[in-house]
Amino acid sequence: MRIALLEDELSQAETLVAQLKENGHDCEHFETGKSFVYSVLHNSYDLLILDWQLPDIEGTEVLRQVRAEMNWRVPVLFLTQRDSEADIITALDAGADDYLVKPARIGELTARINALSRRLGTEQAEQEELEIGPYVINLSKRTINSSGEEVSLTDKDFDLAVFMFQNIGRLLSRDFLLERVWGISSNINTRTVDTHVSRLRRKLNIKPENGFRIKTIYQHGYRLERGGD
Repeated sequence: MRIALLEDELSQAETLVAQLKENGHDCEHFETGKSFVYSVLHNSYDLLILDWQLPDIEGTEVLRQVRAEMNWRVPVLFLTQRDSEADIITALDAGADDYLVKPARIGELTARINALSRRLGTEQAEQEELEIGPYVINLSKRTINSSGEEVSLTDKDFDLAVFMFQNIGRLLSRDFLLERVWGISSNINTRTVDTHVSRLRRKLNIKPENGFRIKTIYQHGYRLERGGD
């Protein structure tokens, strides 16, 4: 998973980043809430890990901003020294998916991360058919109908369309799309992504009049948005 870690204690952060990387995750560290929120709004992550006590704003406020600004679901795990029942309830009510008290044992943290990943995957896998605006996506038959007409798509076009419709409102970087749709993690020419996105716009007739648009975010990637957003 690609993880964004918000932790102001540098020594703790360095240990966590190293441990998470040893377990196969890509982890990016931030020391302040403001830098964290900015990066989350402009990059693609699979999981957010938040501390509560920060030098600029509290972790609960960071979570509130992320949930308010972004129309997509990303798992959030609080990792903090605060261990009262009231604190746990506050974090979960604010939109956190899990809560772990420091010091974190890497085995338990890894298990919590894996559980969140499985939960997200299960939620998506259980959806046999997606009806989104004029589009009907059948995941088992691998077909997409637009306004009642089936659209001819290549396998990668279909995979890209499904991933984008499952992440409406989420900024998806080209590298992230290459990893998730093509299974490529090395740095290659990202025009491959641009070509497929352009083809999706045309084939699915994605435009505000049909309720959606694919917005190009300069130097970052793409975001599928509802027409009025």
